[in-house]
Amino acid sequence: MATPEDAGAPEREADLRRRLDEAEDTLRAIREGEVDALVVRGAEQDEVFALGGQDSYRAFMEAMDLGAAALDGQGRLIYANAALCMLFGRSAKDLQKGGLLAALGESAAVTVRQLLQDADHARRSGQIALPSVGGYRHVEVTVAPLALGFGHGHALTFSDVTERIEAAAAHESDRIGRAIMASSNEAVLVCNQEGRITHANAGVRHFHEGSAVGRLFDEAFALGFALSSGLMAGGDLVGVALAGSAVRGVEAILTIDGRARDVLLSAAPLRQSGDTIFGCIVTIADVTERRATEKRQALLMGELTHRVKNTLTLVMAIAHRTIAGSKDMGEFRTAFGRRLEALAATHTLLASDVWNGLTLEELINAELAPFVTVGSERVQLDGVGVRVVPDAAVALGLIFHELVTNAVKYGALSGESGRISISAAQQGERIEIVWKEDGGPPVVPPEKTGFGQTLIARGLGQHGEQATKVEFRPEGLICRMYIAADQTAAV
Repeated sequence: MATPEDAGAPEREADLRRRLDEAEDTLRAIREGEVDALVVRGAEQDEVFALGGQDSYRAFMEAMDLGAAALDGQGRLIYANAALCMLFGRSAKDLQKGGLLAALGESAAVTVRQLLQDADHARRSGQIALPSVGGYRHVEVTVAPLALGFGHGHALTFSDVTERIEAAAAHESDRIGRAIMASSNEAVLVCNQEGRITHANAGVRHFHEGSAVGRLFDEAFALGFALSSGLMAGGDLVGVALAGSAVRGVEAILTIDGRARDVLLSAAPLRQSGDTIFGCIVTIADVTERRATEKRQALLMGELTHRVKNTLTLVMAIAHRTIAGSKDMGEFRTAFGRRLEALAATHTLLASDVWNGLTLEELINAELAPFVTVGSERVQLDGVGVRVVPDAAVALGLIFHELVTNAVKYGALSGESGRISISAAQQGERIEIVWKEDGGPPVVPPEKTGFGQTLIARGLGQHGEQATKVEFRPEGLICRMYIAADQTAAV
């Protein structure tokens, strides 16, 4: 983010360039004899230099802020002013002894050497980087041809443009930062050292009606932290970031117009050059839907575990009862296999509807499908659009399987003329389901009760008046089943 100092970067850059041009024009005018006197403004008083005086030109050069040097035709240093010595951290004698190019360092020396080669007839400029404490100083070097009394050489000026370069980098960083903020799907805010919001992207509108800029973070967002016992507020996160530490993924509840939203908060300090903290950046992500999904997944996993255990118990019970009522293994395999198929069919239907329950019609059609075409005149359905909860659906699926199996073997579906009617109707706090067969062979009550009959009678677990009742009428079987109203589900 931009700092207050960055705002004046373009003006400072323009001022530096203007001063550099003025200094170079002044040097040229002095060399060519166009100036009689100069006024150099100091911090406390101005100095006037008469160019005809004994030390006039040298005194002027020493008073310059720009580093200045003169090289002879062989590249030897014949003059370096005080500003240049300060820039390099060496005396003029050391620079003359070791050579200016050697003091620059390998990379910078290559650049300056090329400028010297190109500046025999015209001025040339370039930038170099000089090692400094904590980093590098960026310096703009200008080389111009210089006529000497004993031949030709070059005049060089060195202008420290580090502030200009850093200001430009800060400006570019600010531009990139703003672009990132604008494109982020999350809410992104910047707070100053007081915790007051100075920047906010479009994502903030999801959490705050109107502009949040100018408000304290705590005032703008009503946050609650479940595990803090009321001891922590949103402003505390901002305070941690302003103190220099980053916090990530803190869960909180944000109240918006009386509605609670689950959010994740992160905050980090913003630093200027020199590691000075001038504010912090805060992000807010809405995870309400994610949390709801996670809770639903956890619920489904718990429900799945429960159902798997119940199903395994049911399969074991079916196997035990089936083998007890079978004459041999062949009969057991057939009966047990068909009952498992009925159980699997019900589970498949439930899974296709995310275990939200099934209608009686879906259960009935699934069991009748292998024997009777859906919509056949032999089967009449009435009121079977009632949806039942998964547990009741599993039990009814097995009961309908036994009723269909019995009808195919001995009842209405064992011949071509038999018919079945199935109806469901509300009776107070319960639903009555009636399975009625007609037109089949005369019905004879069984001599003994098999597992199929036990399953029909006890499958729904009802007792007394709610218990399943089976009538073996000669003209056809009737089965009356009852399910409590709380076993039904919304259609």
